[in-house]
Amino acid sequence: MRRWLSAPGAEAEPAAIWALCALMTATFCLVTTEHLPVGLLPEISSGVGVSLSAAGQLVTGYAITVTLLTVPLTYATRRVPRRPLLLGLLTVFVVAGLGSALAPNYTLLLVSRAVTALVHAVFWAVVTVTAIGLFAPAVRGRILATVYGAASTATIVGVPAGSWVGQHAGWRVAFLALSGIGLLALATVALFLPATAVADPRTDDSAAPDTSRYVVLLVTIVLALAGLSLASTYTVPFLTDVSGFSAAAVAPLLLLRGAAGVASVTVAGNLGDRHPNMATTVPVAMLSLSLIGMYLAGTVPLVMVVLTAISGFAVFVMITTLTNELLVVAPGNLYIASAGGNAVFNAGTAIGAASGGVVLSDISVRDTALAGGLLVAAAVMVLLGDQMFRRAPRAAHERATDLP
Repeated sequence: MRRWLSAPGAEAEPAAIWALCALMTATFCLVTTEHLPVGLLPEISSGVGVSLSAAGQLVTGYAITVTLLTVPLTYATRRVPRRPLLLGLLTVFVVAGLGSALAPNYTLLLVSRAVTALVHAVFWAVVTVTAIGLFAPAVRGRILATVYGAASTATIVGVPAGSWVGQHAGWRVAFLALSGIGLLALATVALFLPATAVADPRTDDSAAPDTSRYVVLLVTIVLALAGLSLASTYTVPFLTDVSGFSAAAVAPLLLLRGAAGVASVTVAGNLGDRHPNMATTVPVAMLSLSLIGMYLAGTVPLVMVVLTAISGFAVFVMITTLTNELLVVAPGNLYIASAGGNAVFNAGTAIGAASGGVVLSDISVRDTALAGGLLVAAAVMVLLGDQMFRRAPRAAHERATDLP
């Protein structure tokens, strides 16, 4: 791992690696906590005496809170040094997790989830910037890929494992276990994260603040995540009703998709660091083609298996490389810019899920893959259009300088 995180002439410090591991562990805990109720809705519903739909609000309310409050909360905490801020956030996370585990009724459970969502809103805005500040600028893409790898691991390992624990030992035990892991991350951050402010990741020559490019990337993220969410919301009925897989085959296919994402860590990191120009467009285009391919050939099981793996690979690389460039071109305060990116990621996901429910009344489950793929294709067009717009003045200048 040290070699992976070291740039030529700038070997990674052991303390920085330990600090990164702590941030990865915290990321794993937060993402697992965010989605854990999905796998435990019946247990939570009966445990606190509410309907399944009310229990589902524990996930919906969490997402809405993160989307709306990421930017304002990050702005409010922008002058707090990163180490005490992260220690405070993780302390609140541990306490809120205990609150969820011990909540005697639905109201207190909802409150503890809202508090955890507030932690999540600020944490995601600062964790990536803090992490890349620990290492040389030349490996920024690899650092982001590593952090997002922890998030992907949470979805394919943490959530299923937490659901299994909750179903066999009680849902409260699952939340208690996550608090325990969070406490471990808190202790490691306290030991290894530098007490002084983390170095500004934009002090190197690779930084290129560009407001218009930043806006283009935000639009790209909204379109791409909306398309992804629209299609992925109906993945299970697509696999069973369109592709003809049995219900028992769904979980392994979802695991394949997640595993393909985790396996792409090396590709995502190196692509962002070594080929930034193609890093944003290629994975978005790959995702669009895989979704449209599911619409065209989703009735062929073997093809669907391949496309499922490709989509998982593309999603992880896309999120990593878009975030990487977002931090390169971000104008103004880097933490606020990061918060803006996090907010639109969540907004795009929410828009896609909501629009899927609307359009499904007029189209079939199979058509959701096409609709999602076309939305992601629109994101590709935004990126290509921006590249052409930026090339035109350079080409005109080159032609002018070639005149005798």
